[in-house]
Amino acid sequence: MKCFGVVIKSDDATSGTPTWIGKGLTCVCFKRKGSYERICINLTPLQEERLKRLKHRMKIYFDASRPDHQEALRALWSATYPDRELHGLISDQWKEMGWQGRDPSTDFRGAGFISLENLLFFAKTFSISFQRLLKKQGGKRSAWEYPFAVAGVNITFMIMQMLDLDAKNEWAFDLLYCVAFVVMDKQWLEKNATYMEFNDVLKSTRAQVERELLMDDVLRIEDMPSYALLS
Repeated sequence: MKCFGVVIKSDDATSGTPTWIGKGLTCVCFKRKGSYERICINLTPLQEERLKRLKHRMKIYFDASRPDHQEALRALWSATYPDRELHGLISDQWKEMGWQGRDPSTDFRGAGFISLENLLFFAKTFSISFQRLLKKQGGKRSAWEYPFAVAGVNITFMIMQMLDLDAKNEWAFDLLYCVAFVVMDKQWLEKNATYMEFNDVLKSTRAQVERELLMDDVLRIEDMPSYALLS
């Protein structure tokens, strides 16, 4: 049984609401050899609470007026640039991280507050990989780079759409985000991609992540071959 409990969607949708929200809590599904296999289990109260938390996280919009959301942005800056003072939540400094403008809050429309949480989780949990991707260290970088922070928001959105997730552990969602990010960067380098090819790289990233999740010996996110890219 896949302990992270996912249904891999067969469509190539790139927009819309994740279809797993609102589904029952007692079945874990995954796709194998062209068909869906459903294993029914009883979730423990703790597992149900984790699922409830994850579903709640995915419904929260980023609100620049909320003190806790403002603090999360400051925490992301501190985790990203620990030796640099942030001049303000609206500042040209944010462009260095790969936001589209002076106000990063405008880039959260697609995936909401959880995309900021994902970036912060990545920065704190896998700081070496995070900094390597942020600073574009290693490999021959292309002439046109992807904007790091905006790419992170897009990856959150991709995972939200890719998975029908009856997740027994919300750690799986956050961890899968980090794996997908390093896979995307690796493919970017291998393809010597340009900024105009970002969506193509994102699609190939999704395809690779799906293939790895469906491997017979992958029972946890940590079993995915691409997990080894994290440090």
